[in-house]
Amino acid sequence: MLKCLNGDLLFIAPTFNHLIILAFNHKSINFAVMNFLAHLYLSGKNEDIMFGNFIADAVKGKSMNGYPPKIRDGILLHREIDQFTDQHPVFIESKKRLQPKYRKFSAVIVDIYYDHFLAKNWDDYSDEDLKIFVSRAYALLIKKFRLLPPRPKLLLPFMITQNWLVGYRNFHNLQRVFRGMSRRTSFDSGMENAVEDLKLDYAAYEQEFKLFFPDIINHFHPYSKQ
Repeated sequence: MLKCLNGDLLFIAPTFNHLIILAFNHKSINFAVMNFLAHLYLSGKNEDIMFGNFIADAVKGKSMNGYPPKIRDGILLHREIDQFTDQHPVFIESKKRLQPKYRKFSAVIVDIYYDHFLAKNWDDYSDEDLKIFVSRAYALLIKKFRLLPPRPKLLLPFMITQNWLVGYRNFHNLQRVFRGMSRRTSFDSGMENAVEDLKLDYAAYEQEFKLFFPDIINHFHPYSKQ
């Protein structure tokens, strides 16, 4: 749970037979929102791979060697997913539509657009209800809370209490995500307008997602069996 104490946020996470308590000043937090839902989905059912995929962007250099083999596999999977995505012609087409306005931020915007469509069309890709899948993912991350690098450790309370992974389905939560990202950039990125641009070409982005996502599922299919 997330509480406020003397202007700081207090996250109390039950794990194993005790509580983890983390206090921090919410004004100093700086983290990137990304396509967490797709990465978790593509991890399959192995908890260590799922965990490694989640923390991958916060693991740099040789620090990866400090994790167990399957978590390292998840970190490497995350990087392979990013590489596959960045090189896919359909993703490039989606990104191209945004590049004149958003420049280097166009890729991360498309990442989040695609998570929106994954959440919206979840039943087309999974037999497990989205809310059950998300609850299982949150429970895993809480269970392994002590293993989280610092940045995901700060991010997780917000992800859970605001239920980002399910919230990607609606425009209100997407707007909150993009507004927060815009505030944290060092110059005017314009990302607070990204939802309006999604609405303008909604059918095109959804069609592109539906072309792209079966390809990435097929490419990383072996992980779904682990």
